[in-house]
Amino acid sequence: MTLDRVLRRLAPRTLRGRLSLVALTTAALLMTVLTVAFNAVMDRHLHHQANDELRNRAAAVATTVDTSGPRVRVLETANDGLLDANVWIYAGTRLLEKPPSTTAGSPLTQTADRLAAHRAPACTTVNAHGQQPVRLCSRPLTGRHANATVVTALDLGPYRSSANTLLLGSLILDAVMLACTYLLTRLAVGGALRPVRTMTDQATQWSAVGSDERFGTNEHPAELARLGASLDALLDRIRTVLRHEQQLTGELSHELRTPLTRIVMELDWWRRARPRSEAETRATHEVIAEATQSMRTICDTLLDEARENALNPSSTAPGTTDVVPVLDRLVQGLDTQDRVKATVESETAVLEAGVAPPLLERIVSPLLANAVRYARSGVTVSARGIPGAVLIDVVDDGPGVPEAFAGDLFQPGRRADGDDGHDGAGLGLPLARRLARAVGGEVSHDPGHNPGARFMVSLPAG
Repeated sequence: MTLDRVLRRLAPRTLRGRLSLVALTTAALLMTVLTVAFNAVMDRHLHHQANDELRNRAAAVATTVDTSGPRVRVLETANDGLLDANVWIYAGTRLLEKPPSTTAGSPLTQTADRLAAHRAPACTTVNAHGQQPVRLCSRPLTGRHANATVVTALDLGPYRSSANTLLLGSLILDAVMLACTYLLTRLAVGGALRPVRTMTDQATQWSAVGSDERFGTNEHPAELARLGASLDALLDRIRTVLRHEQQLTGELSHELRTPLTRIVMELDWWRRARPRSEAETRATHEVIAEATQSMRTICDTLLDEARENALNPSSTAPGTTDVVPVLDRLVQGLDTQDRVKATVESETAVLEAGVAPPLLERIVSPLLANAVRYARSGVTVSARGIPGAVLIDVVDDGPGVPEAFAGDLFQPGRRADGDDGHDGAGLGLPLARRLARAVGGEVSHDPGHNPGARFMVSLPAG
């Protein structure tokens, strides 16, 4: 496993965790730099403090050394015990006095000898094995006839202890600060992302049911306002897709109901107890095959139209159809010739419309089915051509459309009277108008026609 994959697996999965990790890493780097700089400055300060202490001691010892005569003399004072501690006095390079606790061959004495031989102010540190480091500084004394050197020593243990204490304290402070940074960052990021999580949950819930609820851009920060606008646009598209899906499902159910009914009726008739002749069986098979083919055509037409409209809403379905034969076939396929007489009238024998035959059938069939359903005795389907268009009228002599319902006539799922005893879901007329408009045509109702109802279809000429 590569290092990149390991790091990717160890990385937090949530945005809050990643931002908290970035903040923690940044704070750790910054605190590391500050801690190193602080401890370096403090170590340097303690180093200078030790040197100042040694110089002060050397100055105090220098007052007891007399270099005015031909020989260097060490004067006796009341503080000799204090001054003799960690002090070496040289006449030239000859050792006159040394601390009682040291020997001539000890590392401290040897270092003091070297500093005295240097004959210039100097300092050095001795790290004796198993002991605390010791700082030594020399101070030359120049007389008229003789020269002397005072070397003082200082145990650096207390200074190192102070430096270590400062380092430990700074590390503890860094750890506390990093923990607080991580916790505060998680809380701050969590609070900042809480509205986003709420909006996400609401968008998921609204998209599942096609709700009209929207986020809007009011009373939101700029970032959340942009997110809300994007989610609103997405919810609008989802709602449109759901509405189209529901519409397509309803239209398929509405259009497939008639051929399915024919198949069920033929099967019920054929399965009755009386044996059927070969001719009757063949006729039943032909009716079922014709109804099945009709169902296939309906599905292909509606699905193709929906697919084409989804990919290119402004497109029109190609094709050319001779209108009169299609109308004749639709009228002849009606099962109510014994109750209602339907006829087709046309000014010319050949009248072409710029739509495919299956689409023309799906546009006219709902109008013709409604006319036959409500007609008392007759239905007339007429077709004529005008420049650039083909007009088809479907007229019946029934009760007509109630004036109060005329405004909702083409609304999906609306019926003038749901208890009129007629089967229907209120989807036929909306489907006819939608399909006609998809190819640049129109389906409308003539409110001035009386008695009965008149529906007008306008399609582009072929």
